[in-house]
Amino acid sequence: MNLDDYVKLYNEAVFDTNRDRALKVVHDAMEQGVSPEDVVFQIVLPAMDLMVDAISKNFDANLAQHFMTARIADMVTAEVVPKFKKMPKVVGRVVIGTAMGDFHTLGKRIVIGCLKARMIDAIDLGVNVPAERFVDEAVAHEAAIIGISALMVHTATGENGCRKVRQILRERQLQDKIKIVVGGAAFRFHPQMFKTVGADTWAADAVTAGKVIENLLQEAQP
Repeated sequence: MNLDDYVKLYNEAVFDTNRDRALKVVHDAMEQGVSPEDVVFQIVLPAMDLMVDAISKNFDANLAQHFMTARIADMVTAEVVPKFKKMPKVVGRVVIGTAMGDFHTLGKRIVIGCLKARMIDAIDLGVNVPAERFVDEAVAHEAAIIGISALMVHTATGENGCRKVRQILRERQLQDKIKIVVGGAAFRFHPQMFKTVGADTWAADAVTAGKVIENLLQEAQP
């Protein structure tokens, strides 16, 4: 089989939410001589972009498919990237955590997996993160983006969440250097809420978040 055959089989496995079959496609491809670089950049990443496209065009893409695409990308990247002949250049750096008062971790972990698959360095700040820490860590790590996850409306809109992060960025005159991306269930139910809390943009799910953040990083490059 050629590379296109493996791409087709991988996409079918992902859209069928069949993790084991998707991983087998990857392993079979490498056993047949497909390079680790091609596995990530020609098979895994295009599948993520295809899922983003399916979401944006309202195709029959459900949350299980989003979740599985992200989980598989995370697993494959962790296994395959160390086998690269030359380590890829990091596209950019993000600090990410859940808003103050929010202790949910699953969505954030999946986003981090998607970011790593796109060669974006993601610094995990954990849960219940104070606004000051988001900004301090972004400055310390020279991150261009702060990612804030919130499952509940009251943590998404609370005075100690994104609103305060935006306020601190303004006070430190960093609003043009560091962007804010928000996500989580609270924003899916209120798509325009990201504007209310002072974020630059938002993402409806982990797979989309990876693409949104990648695009922001590319826009920020001189």
